[in-house]
Amino acid sequence: MSPFTAELIGTAILIILGNGVVANCILKGTKGFNGGWMVITTGWALAVFTGVVIATPFSGAHLNPAVTIGLAIAGKFAWSGVAAYVVAQLLGSIIGALVVYGVYYQHFNHTTEPDTQLACFCTAPAIRHRTFNLLSEIVGTFVLVFVVFYFSSAELGPEKTPIGLGSLGALPVAFLVWSIGLSLGGTTGYAINPVRDLGPRLAHSVLPIRGKGSSNWAYAWVPVIGPVIGAVLAALLFLMLN
Repeated sequence: MSPFTAELIGTAILIILGNGVVANCILKGTKGFNGGWMVITTGWALAVFTGVVIATPFSGAHLNPAVTIGLAIAGKFAWSGVAAYVVAQLLGSIIGALVVYGVYYQHFNHTTEPDTQLACFCTAPAIRHRTFNLLSEIVGTFVLVFVVFYFSSAELGPEKTPIGLGSLGALPVAFLVWSIGLSLGGTTGYAINPVRDLGPRLAHSVLPIRGKGSSNWAYAWVPVIGPVIGAVLAALLFLMLN
């Protein structure tokens, strides 16, 4: 599998399982209806685990432009590969969102609240305040990328296997994302990944969803710019400390 394909498929699986758990918990008539925040954050953590396991042997499993940019700034990934990775991640996120819509098609039709429908695709703030919403995304992504640097540097066992590689490395990343969701995710829904929000939002904007409302493009820049800023700050601090 090529790195491009691995990033595309890994990101698609990430969104299928991540947005899928949101749909299962908030769309009317599902067996997981009203599952709550713990179910959603756990589902997203396991979605990350699954995507990372699939993509790691072939691409390093970035699955997130913020991670790709952060690694490039820190000298852990070639700048020449950034554009291809980001395109693959964006395409994968769109495909994942389309699959979730297909799986939950009947439940979208039975859910009449446009904001609830939109929440199955992308994030929105609990309290709208652009400055603090942006800060939430910056801090959440800073924690993600900064800790990932140390996962990729740490070694385990007599063979000195980096814990950032393989299925073993997927587990700490999953726990990290779970922790971010539980601790920092309540303000904006913790996109912490530009394509996790942008790709599904694009899908929402073109899909013929019954009773669909706005795709809320006025807010869309926050979960794109915030994670990039957080990743840049994490990379710069990592370079200062190392």
